[in-house]
Amino acid sequence: MTMPDAAAIPTLTDGAARRVAAIAARQHKPAILRLAVDGGGCSGFQYRFELADAPAADDAVSEHDGVRLVVDPVSLDLIAGASVDYVESLGGAAFRVTNPQAASGCGCGSSFGI
Repeated sequence: MTMPDAAAIPTLTDGAARRVAAIAARQHKPAILRLAVDGGGCSGFQYRFELADAPAADDAVSEHDGVRLVVDPVSLDLIAGASVDYVESLGGAAFRVTNPQAASGCGCGSSFGI
């Protein structure tokens, strides 16, 4: 298996890393955020976030301030080069993906099309 180019592996911003660390500490889990892409959503694909206990053997992994972001190989093809931020606004707070692979997106920011 070939390893992905480091530039293709999605990254976390400072704000996202701080938020993952805080959530993980409250839940007594490791600070590992799994980002996956599922079919569905209003634009064709949707992002899914969850805390992981450990990376899988074939995951792409990036690290920021001790927090790891892990992505499976199938999802990586759809989000290569993306960054994950944590955004707070009057409408609420959420992880937001800036995805250079996305040709279109929806107003909620949680789904995209290629």
